[in-house]
Amino acid sequence: MKQLIALAALLLFAIFPGPPLQASTRTDSLSIKIGQMLMIGFRGMTVADAPEIVGDIRSRHIGGVVLFDYDVPLKSPTRNIANREQLSKLTTGLQELSEIPLFIAIDQEGGKVNRLKASKGFPASVSAAYLGMLDNPDSTSSAARKTAATMKSMCINMNLAPVLDLNVNPDNPVIGRLGRSYSADPAIVARHAMLTAAAFREEGIIPVFKHFPGHGSSKTDTHKDFTDVTGSWSEKELEPYRVMTEAGYDDAVMTAHVFNRKLDSRFPATLSKKVLDDRLRQKLGFGGVILSDDMQMQAIAAHYELDEAIRLAVEAGVDILLFGNNTAYDPDIAEKATSILHRLVKEGTISKTRIDRSYHRIMKLKERFIYYCK
Repeated sequence: MKQLIALAALLLFAIFPGPPLQASTRTDSLSIKIGQMLMIGFRGMTVADAPEIVGDIRSRHIGGVVLFDYDVPLKSPTRNIANREQLSKLTTGLQELSEIPLFIAIDQEGGKVNRLKASKGFPASVSAAYLGMLDNPDSTSSAARKTAATMKSMCINMNLAPVLDLNVNPDNPVIGRLGRSYSADPAIVARHAMLTAAAFREEGIIPVFKHFPGHGSSKTDTHKDFTDVTGSWSEKELEPYRVMTEAGYDDAVMTAHVFNRKLDSRFPATLSKKVLDDRLRQKLGFGGVILSDDMQMQAIAAHYELDEAIRLAVEAGVDILLFGNNTAYDPDIAEKATSILHRLVKEGTISKTRIDRSYHRIMKLKERFIYYCK
């Protein structure tokens, strides 16, 4: 195992030429810095179909978008992805709108969590559970390379994957039942996640490890309501993240909205300084970008007002606030979020220094990865 992880780490942290962002020398306005902290979902198959996201990119300087193939609130297969030609035009059109290259993200885990479906002309994919059962490094690397090459050809530069959750509860409605976990064994999860991330990086795709500090033991779905893992979670669920950080990984990690009294008796992980700053940053040593899971999921939205949720998440250490607009749909969510962040800074609740820290992490990640796709 150590040899495989060492090989994966060697591939994972190869140097990629970055675009001319020059993050260390930019002196951007507070509006740009705040905008870069937002990733927004939207409706529309073309740029012309999506005036709200055009305004968010041009006027609010949002740092990223997230794409879906299905609109959950409308129960409609019409969202952002129809076929290869349409998707390529959409992503290139979005990038052309932005002064700073966008993160363009999807959840392309494989298997059931699969935005680029074979029915729409994309290569078929397999689940993490299938790859973990095979436990064959070549199979995992091959599957990840195919996914990454497909994404690159569509000018998508961030995959909200691989999943580091352990399959400790096979009946978990949002992890185990969907085949999203490689294994209940943290060594197998770490091995295949590292190989997957290495293959993504070879194609210039940003991997995002998720869901910290572990969603695999849950009995309920954070999309739908409050999810308490206090009685089921264990420290071994942190093991894949320990392997990740010891190998030097510093790209991106996504939070879980799970509540775990063992780690924080007040707040779910996304809103918890004890989980994100104390555990992930200080104890595990992660220095990269922290993305929230979708802030509109009911585990957060049903229990916290928007301004409180944003304040707590940023205070906890979140760098990018993700609003997928696919649990609930709010075309004004980016405007609301930027207004809240500006107000929190003006009041002194959140310091400009805190905004700067997130901005520099985001820009460093963009500098390493994002290229202009034609």
